Amino acid sequence: MREARFLKINAAKWERFDQELSIDPDPDLVATRFIELTDDLAFARTFYPGSRTVSYLNSLAARFHRLIYKNKKEKISRFPAFWKYELPLLMYIHRRQLYVAFLFFLVFCLIGWVSASRDDSFIRLILGNGYVNMTNANITKGDPFGVYRQGNPFNMFLYIAYHNISVSFTTFVLGILGSAGTLCMMFYNGIMLGSFEYYFFAHHLGGKSITVIFIHGTLEISAMVIAGCAGLILGNSLLFPGTYSRLTSLRRGVKDGLKMVIGIVPVFLIAAFFEGFVTRHIGMPLWLRFSILFGSVSGVIWYFIIYPGLLYKRVRQARGAEKPNREEKLDLWISKNWNFVK
Repeated sequence: MREARFLKINAAKWERFDQELSIDPDPDLVATRFIELTDDLAFARTFYPGSRTVSYLNSLAARFHRLIYKNKKEKISRFPAFWKYELPLLMYIHRRQLYVAFLFFLVFCLIGWVSASRDDSFIRLILGNGYVNMTNANITKGDPFGVYRQGNPFNMFLYIAYHNISVSFTTFVLGILGSAGTLCMMFYNGIMLGSFEYYFFAHHLGGKSITVIFIHGTLEISAMVIAGCAGLILGNSLLFPGTYSRLTSLRRGVKDGLKMVIGIVPVFLIAAFFEGFVTRHIGMPLWLRFSILFGSVSGVIWYFIIYPGLLYKRVRQARGAEKPNREEKLDLWISKNWNFVK
C-alpha cells in the first residue's frame, strides 16, 4: 500500500484519537486506542521508514502511553515487580549497550595492565604513592592485604557503599556528554583495576589477590559495568534519537538509565558489606572464598543476563503474543504485553 493511500484511510481516525486526548477519555478506550496506534506505527515503520508518518504516529502513541501511566495508582506489589520484571526486561532491551560497556571496560583494564608492566612509575601515578608505599610495607611484613583489616567494619561499609554509589551515579550522569563522560569514568576505573591487579601479580600474589579482593570486587566491578551501560544509554538517546524527537529520546534515556543505576544499589550494598565485614578475614577457608566468588559471579550472570532473556521469552509466549516486528521497538511491544507477566 502506498503511503498516500495509508494516510487517506487512517488520517481521520488519528485526528479523532488526537481530539479524544483532550476530553479525559475512559481508560479502557485509551488502552484500545493505544494498541491500534502501535499497530499502525509498526506498519508504518515497516513500509515507510523515516517518513513523517512514522514520526507523527510515534508522537501520538507516546502521548497515549503517558496518559495510561499518568497518576496511576501503584499497587503494594509495585516495588517487588520492579526487581522481578521491570529491571530484568530493561536489561534485555539494552543488552547490546551492556555488552559494549563490558568490552570497553575489559579493554581499559588491559591497557592498565600493559602500561603498568612497561613502566614501574605508572602504578604510583594511578594508585598513588601513599597506597603503594603502604602495600609494599605490608608485603614486607607478610600481610599484603592488611589494609582491609584497618578501621571499623561498619564505618568502612558505609564509606565504601556511599563512594561506589556516588561513582556509579556520576558515571551515568556524565553520559549526557554524548557518552564521552561515561567512557572517561570507565577508562579511569579500568586503568586503575588493570594496574592494581598487575601490581599484585608482579609480586607473585595474583592468585591470593583474586581469592581475597574479588570477594567484594566481583559485585563491585559488575555494578560499575552496568553503571557504564546506563551512561551509554543516556548518551545514545541524545546522539541517536531515531524516529523520536531528541527531547523525547533523551527523556526515555534518562528514565531507563536511572532505573538501571537504582537497580544496582543493592549490589553495591552487598559488595560494601563483603568488603567491610568479610574480606578482612584473610584466614577463612579457601573453599568458602571460592563459594562466595562462584555465588557472586553466578548471581550476576543469572539476574542480569540469563533471567532477562528467559523473562522476555515468557512475555512473548504469554497468551500467544507474537514476536515484535523487526521495525517495532521492543520496549514499546513489551508495554503492550506487560500484563502477561503479572
